[in-house]
Amino acid sequence: MLKDITIGQYFPGKSVLHRLDPRMKILLTVGYIIMLFTVSNPLGLCVGILFLIFAYTLSGIPPRMIIKSLKPVIPIIIFTTVLNMFFVQGDPLFEWGIIHISRQGLLTAVVMTIRIICLIAGTSLLTYTTSPITLTDGLERLMKPLKKIHFPVHELSMMMTIALRFIPTLIEETDKIMSAQKARGADLESGGIMQRAKALVPILIPLFVSAFRRADELALAMECRCYRGDVGRTRMKQLHYSWQDGVAALMTVICISAVVAVNVFAPRLF
Repeated sequence: MLKDITIGQYFPGKSVLHRLDPRMKILLTVGYIIMLFTVSNPLGLCVGILFLIFAYTLSGIPPRMIIKSLKPVIPIIIFTTVLNMFFVQGDPLFEWGIIHISRQGLLTAVVMTIRIICLIAGTSLLTYTTSPITLTDGLERLMKPLKKIHFPVHELSMMMTIALRFIPTLIEETDKIMSAQKARGADLESGGIMQRAKALVPILIPLFVSAFRRADELALAMECRCYRGDVGRTRMKQLHYSWQDGVAALMTVICISAVVAVNVFAPRLF
């Protein structure tokens, strides 16, 4: 399961999405998320799904990466589905004791499941096609107006990017610690909830020690390179919008407009 977590991973490539400006990719991702949660019709949801499939096709990211990104959140998806299915009131479809399943509840459960899947797949595409350094520059440039109110834009962007960068490293470290503990005879999979929670202690303690050690080494390396934050900082690659960014923005606006039109003119089903 740990090897299936792909959050923060970057896959180098030369596709159209890889060449887009990181600022545009961040804005388009935010627009896509807003579009997903404003959909009120199955037809509009289909538009969002087709847009996501088209984006993955352009990026060249293999479809199996979508499945890998979804595996760690399957429990959350199942919990959300069950919660909506049993607790949303409406026209009854099935009743047995305290269990009541309505048409509205079933439809809401399906829609929420699709929304979560599209949300995770869409946000994962941002990190798949954008390197951590480029993502930092894009976030910093987008939040640059906040500097006028003395908001720590550079520090926040750097912190978020370092966190994303070290997620795969910590996952790999966790896998190594678990393998080492199993080799020493530790039982991590049997027993009740309390026993499994206690079995995690020999894993969490070395993991925290390793994380703090890596953080200290990173801070020391940055100090040795005379890192002083945003003061006097230059960049090897300057960010510039291109015609490809304009085309991507236009396609996203058309997609969002189509969803809005469907919401207005088509019957509202959920």
